[in-house]
Amino acid sequence: MQLSAPRICCLDLDTFFVSVERLLDPSLHGLPVVVGALPGGRGVVTSASYEVRAYGVRSGMPIAQAVALAPQAVFLPTRHSEYSHYSSRVRELAANYSPLMQIASIDELYLDFTGCERLYRRPGDHSADETILRTVWQLTDDVERELGLPSSAGIAANKPVSKVACGLAKPRGVLMVPAGQERDFLAPLPVRKFPGIGPVAEAELAKLGVTTLGELAVLPAEPLGNVFGIRSAYIRLGVAGLTPSGLGRSRPAFVEHDPAGELAGSISNERTFREDVRDPLVLEAMLCGLCERVCWRARKREARAGTVSLKLRYADFQTVTRSRSVAPTNCERTLIPVVKDMFRQTRVRPLPIRLLGLTLSRLLRCAEQQQLFLATGGRALMTAVDAIRQRHGFGALKIATSAYRRKDG
Repeated sequence: MQLSAPRICCLDLDTFFVSVERLLDPSLHGLPVVVGALPGGRGVVTSASYEVRAYGVRSGMPIAQAVALAPQAVFLPTRHSEYSHYSSRVRELAANYSPLMQIASIDELYLDFTGCERLYRRPGDHSADETILRTVWQLTDDVERELGLPSSAGIAANKPVSKVACGLAKPRGVLMVPAGQERDFLAPLPVRKFPGIGPVAEAELAKLGVTTLGELAVLPAEPLGNVFGIRSAYIRLGVAGLTPSGLGRSRPAFVEHDPAGELAGSISNERTFREDVRDPLVLEAMLCGLCERVCWRARKREARAGTVSLKLRYADFQTVTRSRSVAPTNCERTLIPVVKDMFRQTRVRPLPIRLLGLTLSRLLRCAEQQQLFLATGGRALMTAVDAIRQRHGFGALKIATSAYRRKDG
């Protein structure tokens, strides 16, 4: 019996946050829309519609730069509770198509269709590839018809190639790379198209005269190792289309479980930037946002933390973690200065940052400690903030990061 070719599908929701906002407000269709920080804030662009991308606006860009490029755009705050709801519905729909699914992020997932041609074959299908391609088109059609969300998909023998194919299929398309054609498919593409190759590696490769994935595939071991270090073996296999098939472990996207009174374990959130970030203002804004979120979650648990940990990952994937003991707290006004100081001491290399994360641990019940800020109106403020978030989601209200930058004026 002939074995089925591996077929991994990467399904990505096109401009997901913008698409959800357009579901909630149809008047936004056709307009240049930016979701993220609001003008005057110090955050970044989380999602940009295709209309506003024509002006150079991109995800991860400082919001001030986005305003300068497209002042006529509609700027909206993020509403993660809404996005998480629609993401869950997409996952439920996609689970009907394949028994094997991996969640990559809130707007991206992988499905393993290996062997599924037997389930979906129809009279008139000329090949197994045609069967799976038609089925994935049906999946994207169902996502748009039932949920109103546009999506794109790539199909290949492994995850990296399927992700590249998905990117090339955007917007609202499906692209299949038949098994055995991975290397030829990748060869003419710019090196940045391959997952995990960022602007720093791109610049180093350019110095070696390497600009395409085909050129990278034949790069000798020594210069390859100088650029990618311990990742060089993975990169060499990947750009040749030889990454093993299969999905690996799944990771949750915005799945947070914070029952009141839960003191076991820790509370953590992290953010991987779509593009490596060097701008200190963008990094500071993200740290403040992460601090807000973990403190909000701690208050939901009715807990305070005695330890805060910072996780920092550079563009070359070196990861550094630092922890500091604090007087038990669940207040961002208390923790943000601590976190900013930890970041200044931890970031000792000039490379841009790929990931930031914060963790609260050594959790205690609120009744076991009192904080000075509560005597000065802090309790009323945070109670009001939390009530709004309870009703409308965490993203409904953000505390301006400028409130924590008194020494800068």
